Amino acid sequence: MSTHLLPFLTQARAPLTREVLAVNERGQTDTVSIPAERALTVYVDKRELVTLMTLGAQPELLVLGFLRNQRLVQSVQEVESITVDWEVGAAAVKTRHGISDIEARTAKRVVTTGCGQGSVFGDLMAEVDQLVLPAATLSQSRLYAIVNAIRLQESTYKSAGSVHGCALFRGEEMLLFVEDVGRHNAIDTIAGWMWLQAEPMVGTDKVFYTTGRLTSEMVIKSAQMGVPIVVSRSGITQMGLEVAQRLGLCTIGRATNKRFLCYSGAERLLLEPALF
Repeated sequence: MSTHLLPFLTQARAPLTREVLAVNERGQTDTVSIPAERALTVYVDKRELVTLMTLGAQPELLVLGFLRNQRLVQSVQEVESITVDWEVGAAAVKTRHGISDIEARTAKRVVTTGCGQGSVFGDLMAEVDQLVLPAATLSQSRLYAIVNAIRLQESTYKSAGSVHGCALFRGEEMLLFVEDVGRHNAIDTIAGWMWLQAEPMVGTDKVFYTTGRLTSEMVIKSAQMGVPIVVSRSGITQMGLEVAQRLGLCTIGRATNKRFLCYSGAERLLLEPALF
């Protein structure tokens, strides 16, 4: 990928937590940390698009991934810059040639089951059947290694709770770990990061992990990112399962310690009897 066509991104980081006073079960006042949720209104070519509720850890990547997963831009080269200003709570996106038919493409809102985002644009199922996932398998031992890596990961959740975490793995290597108030924000941030990488971030060695449930939106976004195996600490919804089955995507849920349930794509999971 030619680096001179990559968008300019500010680095507008925001504090992830803030300290507040709370009364514990003994009636004592403690100082505790809570996630610092904040609103970020996204403008595309000076047109207000959406307001995202976010921690603000990597807002530029969040916005870029949001545009990608909403199918509003087809390539990262279409975006000239993303400028985030926390003083006004806004992200200004400048595209190179505009987004055709943006009014029509954003006219339909679908209320989702996601926290921290709330709605998506257009028909979630449009073009799903055109997605082709790469061949991939995941061994049982590698699955356990991924779950253990998440367990050891330092996180805002451990210090403050109330957030979702997502991670992208290549084999057992964690490429990126992201937390946000909603799992959709976290996966969008990873999608934005993947788009900026010099090497194609798709293939047989990628696994996506989320602490949140596997809804249809999460399954579709994973497929759009070219990641054919998804692991969750939580479960799966009926629509999430139906979409995964249509795509041949492997979904593994309830993954904690050495327990899990493979809901779809079991042919991609290589069980190891020695680990039973």
